[in-house]
Amino acid sequence: MSQSAAVNRRLVLAQSPKGEPDASTFRLETVAVPTPGPGQMLLRTTWLSLDPYMRVRIYETDGYMASVKPGEVMVGGTVSEVVASNLPDYKVGELVHSYAGWQDYTLSDGSDVIIKLPANAKQPSLYLGSLGMPGFTAWYALNQIGHPKAGETFVVAAATGAVGQIIGQLAKLAGCHVVGIAGGADKCAYAVKELGFDACIDHRGAGLPERLKAACPKGIDIYMENVGGPVFDAVLPLMNLNSRMPLCGLVAHYSGAGMNGADRLPGFLTEALFKRMKLEGFIIFDQYPAHYANFLAAMTQPIESGAVKIREHVVGSLEEAPQGFTELLAGGNFGKVVVKVA
Repeated sequence: MSQSAAVNRRLVLAQSPKGEPDASTFRLETVAVPTPGPGQMLLRTTWLSLDPYMRVRIYETDGYMASVKPGEVMVGGTVSEVVASNLPDYKVGELVHSYAGWQDYTLSDGSDVIIKLPANAKQPSLYLGSLGMPGFTAWYALNQIGHPKAGETFVVAAATGAVGQIIGQLAKLAGCHVVGIAGGADKCAYAVKELGFDACIDHRGAGLPERLKAACPKGIDIYMENVGGPVFDAVLPLMNLNSRMPLCGLVAHYSGAGMNGADRLPGFLTEALFKRMKLEGFIIFDQYPAHYANFLAAMTQPIESGAVKIREHVVGSLEEAPQGFTELLAGGNFGKVVVKVA
């Protein structure tokens, strides 16, 4: 289809959900494809990333970043092709990693571009996963906060998700005893047999605290926290003296679940104090200027060569993105979730 005959499909936020997002949360619209003016280029989305942080962005109130308001295009990282350009640094046909959102086309002045993909990029969608924000999150959390040492015990929840599958392998390469926590026997089997974890615990079964303790006989030195909820409750008593906890997400609580009831803060702070724990929350978008180039230099070859394994969960069309997003939040994904847009 020629550009002049094309239309721009876009998914906008219809209303902020009160609980989990559902079929009424997003609305599909078709509008004209915009024309780039001076100092602009037109990008066509080829791949779209679906990530847990998006749940925070559709709250009615602003969180760590501005919320998406009803009627606005849903945010999201993309791999996009330059289809028209009035910018000397960007040529037609080049691929860029940007944040074009849930739509076919967008105008850009280049300020939203994270990187220009290498001309020989073997699998462009990797720049939304293992070579993009999730992989960067894993690398940064382990190396800048976790500081792993050979022989230590490392634990990660959502072990076969976009971040978990990468950070667990990196911890294993650093010489750690690696234990994953995942939802379902098939995910746990994959973590052990394919990703090389030493053990993986199914959090959906009974007796999670006891099974986790058995898998971590020396306690836990590093815990990558991205879930919260009962998983965190099982992990906390096992944290060792001088243990480290990178904190990048709390997906179990993004819809308000588990936020009411007894005040558990004193118990947590007591554990943190007595065990001299280091807990550091971070938003990975803050770290791009200082660390992303170093991450790419360190990780491109291991990932493209298969030394670090990745698994993608591909959603087949833009129209299916809302369903893919709700399944992601419910733990239905297996690997990094990407949408094949074009």
